Amino acid sequence: MKPGARLALLAALTVPLAAAQAQTSATPNITELLRRLDAQDQRIKALEHKLEEQQLQEQQQAQASAAAPAAPAAPAPAGAAPGGGASARTGEGAVADSTPHAPATSNTATPATARRAGSHQLAVRSSDGSNVIRLRGNLQVDGRFYSDEVTAQTRDTFLLRKVRPYVEGTLDDIYDFRLMPDFGGGKAVVTDAYVAGRFKPWFTVQAGKFKAPVGLERLQPDHLNRFMELGLPSDLVPNRDLGIQLGGNLAGGALSYAIGYFDGVPDGSSTDTNSTPDADTDGRRDVDARLFSQPFRASGNPYLRGLGLGVAGTYVNATGNATNTLLASYKTAGAQNFFSYRTGTSATYADGRRMRISPQFFYFGGSLGVLGEYVRSEQDVSRQTSASLLRSGQIDNSAWQVLVSYFLTGEQASYNSVTPKSTFRPGGSGWGAWEIAARFEELKIDDAAFVGGAASFADPDTSPRKATAFGVGLNWYLSEYVKLVFNYEHTMFDGGAPGGADRPSENALLTRFALAF
Repeated sequence: MKPGARLALLAALTVPLAAAQAQTSATPNITELLRRLDAQDQRIKALEHKLEEQQLQEQQQAQASAAAPAAPAAPAPAGAAPGGGASARTGEGAVADSTPHAPATSNTATPATARRAGSHQLAVRSSDGSNVIRLRGNLQVDGRFYSDEVTAQTRDTFLLRKVRPYVEGTLDDIYDFRLMPDFGGGKAVVTDAYVAGRFKPWFTVQAGKFKAPVGLERLQPDHLNRFMELGLPSDLVPNRDLGIQLGGNLAGGALSYAIGYFDGVPDGSSTDTNSTPDADTDGRRDVDARLFSQPFRASGNPYLRGLGLGVAGTYVNATGNATNTLLASYKTAGAQNFFSYRTGTSATYADGRRMRISPQFFYFGGSLGVLGEYVRSEQDVSRQTSASLLRSGQIDNSAWQVLVSYFLTGEQASYNSVTPKSTFRPGGSGWGAWEIAARFEELKIDDAAFVGGAASFADPDTSPRKATAFGVGLNWYLSEYVKLVFNYEHTMFDGGAPGGADRPSENALLTRFALAF
């Protein structure tokens, strides 16, 4: 309790205590005296509790106002959103206030400990509010069902997509951290493990394992992705990587930046999938960078404030081999593999420069949200087709998507937060928030991957040249923490079947019951 509050409390108690003493001296009844002292003690405790609650509310309000003006973020946590540097006050996947991971602002996420709007958090806080430890969780129970000629019936299943109990917090009001394992999919991995120091709004240092500052949709907090599975552009950008990153917000949050030095991962992958999990396997380092701007963030026009524009990219000179290819397969929006390079003793492997570039944007105005991104991944590859023949080349794959969402119940659309106007309770009047979403996307494989017949880098009889998909979704936010999702994804392919025929289209009905707090 602050000194001023204590003085006020003592003053409030002086008169009743004096009266109690006077009466006691006049009538020395020990039992009555003890009763009155106990009553005063209970009163003191009640007043102290009330003051502590008031101080906690004031701190939460101050933190909320600080988070609202956050600028496009730098890459805070591994998977952070466009918000700025690391801050232990955001939801999973958000970026710190000073990281250009994703755009910052009310439409961005915060790095290390994203600033999530929840007011009923499970937290332990020091008396001065400078040290906070939060218990968080992210549980996703999915159902996948396919009605097509290409997906095996055994793929229809219920599964634990994510099981992530985790701890995050802030120490000395500067140092944010997160420790997040994942037990989903029948295995245990370390998803996030990092610490970030917010030394200045324009200078945050983050080290550990977290989302690389590249993909716009990937940097969005998981619970706020409008579709269950990320779009095709996320097949080409890194997921979680190990390294160190600098980032921050400039011009009052109108511009954010991030630059990092990482172990490096293949397209769409995390370091836990490396041949040696969570360790570098080729002795090379990736440089990732991102700039994101919300030029009208301070505008008085609410329909301009939600515009964000940015560009991100990575560079490395990667060297793999037939057993450690440093290449990855690509998945459809229905979560099924559709493209892979040749494998085996004469596998295709990364052998030289890998460069990614990703222009991106979002717009959130009223109940409408729009997100778009384009990714181009250029990779030098080689394949030992015989003892005497090493074939090398460059593969340039590209992908793009446009995603539109709209709240039917009138909620404010945002990149990194959703606050339902009501909470669904059986028998109550509230029905939570209802949102519809649609997206169109495409991933194109470079023709050079299929040239050379049996010596090609990819097999045209099993891997399509292009995937084009359309998806629609319905999101029901029963509360700020609970969400039901229904998605239908239709994916068409060019090639990918014997004799140059097109692989049959994929039809996927996906459902999710999610809890995030």
